Order: sequence, then structure tokens, then C-alpha cells
Amino acid sequence: MTDVAKRVPATPATLEWEYAPAPEARDLVEIRQRYGLFVGGEEVEPRSGEWLTSISPSTEEPLFEAALAGAEDVELAVGAARAAYDDGWSGLAPSERAKYLFRIARILQERSRELAVAESLDGGKPIRESRDVDLPLAAAHFFYYAGWADKLEYAYPGRVPRPLGVAAQIIPWNFPLLMLAWKIAPALACGNTVVLKPAETTPLTAMLFADVCRQAELPPGVVNIVTGDGTTGGHLVRSEGIDKVAFTGSTEVGKLIRRELAGRDVRLTLELGGKAANIVFDDAALDQAVEGIVNGIYFNQGHVCCAGSRLLAQESIYEPLVEKLKRRLSTLRVGDPLDKNTDVGAINSKAQLEKIEELVASGEEEGAEIYQPACRLPERGYWFVPTLFTNVAQSYRIAQEEIFGPVLSVLTFRTPAEAVEKANNTPYGLSAGVWSEKGSQILWMAERLRAGVVWANTYNRFDPTSPFGGYKESGFGREGGRHGLEPYLRFEDRS
Repeated sequence: MTDVAKRVPATPATLEWEYAPAPEARDLVEIRQRYGLFVGGEEVEPRSGEWLTSISPSTEEPLFEAALAGAEDVELAVGAARAAYDDGWSGLAPSERAKYLFRIARILQERSRELAVAESLDGGKPIRESRDVDLPLAAAHFFYYAGWADKLEYAYPGRVPRPLGVAAQIIPWNFPLLMLAWKIAPALACGNTVVLKPAETTPLTAMLFADVCRQAELPPGVVNIVTGDGTTGGHLVRSEGIDKVAFTGSTEVGKLIRRELAGRDVRLTLELGGKAANIVFDDAALDQAVEGIVNGIYFNQGHVCCAGSRLLAQESIYEPLVEKLKRRLSTLRVGDPLDKNTDVGAINSKAQLEKIEELVASGEEEGAEIYQPACRLPERGYWFVPTLFTNVAQSYRIAQEEIFGPVLSVLTFRTPAEAVEKANNTPYGLSAGVWSEKGSQILWMAERLRAGVVWANTYNRFDPTSPFGGYKESGFGREGGRHGLEPYLRFEDRS
């Protein structure tokens, strides 16, 4: 026997692969100690004299202070928006408005790396998602609506579109910059001016966007940004100087806003909560479906209003599907949002973490079986292990209430009719997913699912050309596409 043969071991050594840290540079973004309000094209101190501290959810360290706008601050911003609307923005040639939107889109692209780091630091989401999803989509929305600005009359034949006036826009903390783009881009394209209130826990990229507006030389007062908490949003909704409210957030707050605006001549669109069903048939490509399921619920730590938080699996493939899911969960990497290897980042706030923990505990108490992969969580920050529940009944809270975290509930069905009935058995109606090799089956399901968006053999696929919105307690109105223009327009008949 040769020497080479003698050196070959009888049993091959087991190789263990580990990812080396791949952190994005934190110093790409310069964070100031304090940010005031952006009113009339300038940063101003709050008349309220109050400030909020923004905490990084991955480290619990204070990042900066943002102004807490009071009633007087909000009225100043609304007044600045009204002045900009009356003094030229509404009458500006649409092709000129388009130039500003194109300019903003290009600046977002140029500063995308800086803004992505800011988004992950302030919100806790993985840098890969901020870099590869949030920033490209935000820029794409400005590009898209810039293209519509001088074509509005072609979008609505027989009618003359006119801007509404001042739009009050309130956005959530799960996609701060992307939700900003969803709202500001169509409003400006239609000739409106804006007062935007970002979420209390994630104001950083909104304040950096104020600098983008200055860099784009947007006329003063066209975009105004007031930071603060829920009381600031309440002042904005109650202002007599607004013509439109666009809100994305919880169903409870959406109901309060609708009551406040009842009887007032103020347009309203609401994009609220969801409890989406991801439906997998026995003829689906299971490995592909598993990736879609994981993307549907663990993307952005489950902080997604259209998250596929209920998995409906056909009984004949239930066991292999759950087995594949458990194996896939064991490969998810939880940790530093600025590490390019991270799949699941930090929960946005302590309050949200406590809500997730409370609902998960209720699932165990009601009898569901919990699975969580072995996972070492960082010692500081707000973290939650990706979680899978089986043996879930329709009545359980985890199957009915929006958890807004990385928690998946698995239910089963036998027939397409049963799948539709279970999927629609929720107060929400924002989105759904269908996995099947039969196109006819997908179309049959889509026709019967009471959801604003139905994805086929994919999930969480967004595009600025496609409308998004819900039914029932998921709100009304659409954002994105040509449909996203209409909430910011009034129409006159051609004479």
C-alpha cells in the first residue's frame, strides 16, 4: 500500500462552516446629537421645548435626540405647507415638478449606502434588507411618480385632475424611508405639499431626507417634517389646515383617525394591520415554498403589515413542509443588524418585544406546540428567536391577532374551499400568498380571497407600479401604481 493510501482516514472529517463577521462601516453616516423640525425648508427648534431620545434597538444605546413637536409646531408646519402650495408649487408646470422628483430619486441612489446604515442603526433591520430592498424601492418610487407628474391627464381620460392641497402623512417604524417615499412621491407628483410625521422610534432617515430635499433644492415648504410621538400625530390630524390624511400603522389608531375626521372635508386613506395567510397546496414546489414562507414572516423580524404570519398547509404535505421549515429556521442568523451575514435583526423597541413575548406565551398557554431553533442572542438589545407554532386552532390569539414579530402559526386544510374559508376568517384583509403548480387553482383562490394583494408562488414582492392596500380592518385606499395617484387628486369634468 502506498504512503498516500495509508494517510487517508477511514472516516472523513466533519467540516464545520461558520460565517466570519462582515460588518458594514458605521461611520458612513454622521449622526448629530440633536435634530430639530424641518419647516419651510429650514431646521428649526421646537416651540414646545421638548425632545425625544432615539434608542438603537440592537445595543440599547442612545443615538440622538429628536424634537417633540407640539400643537404650535404642527400649525407652523401646516402653514408653511399651505404657503408653498399657494405660492407656486400647485401651479408649477408638471414637467418642472417631475424634475425635482427625479433629482430626489438620484440623490437617494447616490446616498444609498449612508441611508441604509442609518436605517439599520435606528430601526434594527439587517443591513442587507436596508441596502437591497428599502433604498432601491424608495428611489424607484420617486423615479416612477416623477414619470407620472406630467401625464396625469392621460391617466384619467375625460377628467381634469387637480391637487388637493396640504397632505398630512403619518408613517410607521417598520419601513421608515420606504413608507416616506410611498407617501411623499405621489403627493408631490400631483402638486400637493406635505407635512410628514415619522414614527417616534425611527425618525433618523426622515431627518436625513430633509437634507436630501435641501440638496435637491426643493422649494421651501413643499416638504415639512415634524417629529414626535402619538400626540404630535393627533395635533396633525386635528389641524384645520390640512386637506388629506394618509396613515400607515395600527388598526386601533386608524379607527381613531377616522372618527376624528368624520364630518370634515378631509380625504383619508388608511393602510393598517394584517394577518395574512400563506397557502401551500400539495402540488407546490416545497423547497421554493419554504423560502417564500421564511421571507414572508421572518423578513424584517416580522415587522411587516402584510407578513405571512399564518401558514395554511394542505394536510397531505403538512409533515414534510414543517420538517423542511424547521431545518431552514436552524440556518437563520440572528444578530448585529450591520453584519451583512445577519438574516434577522433586532426587534424595533422594548415595547414591541414585550408584545411579542406576551402573545407567544398565550400561544403556549392555549395549547400550541412551539419550535425555536438553537440560537445565541446578543446580551444587549431587543431580540427574539424566530418561532414556529404547530397544532394551532383558528380561535387561538396567535392565529387571530397581529403579532408583528418573527412568529409563524401553522394550520392545515384539506380542500381549496376550506383554505379560502380559513384564510378569510380574520378581521384583516391586506394580503395573501398561494403556492401551487396549477395556474387555474391560483386564479380560483385569488378571486375568492378577501385580500388586497395576492402573491402567486412568491411573497413580499413589491414594485412601485403595483397598487397595495387592504380590505376590512386592513384599511382602504391604495398606494403604488396609477391607483396611488388618485387619493391625492380631485377631479373636474371637461367642459
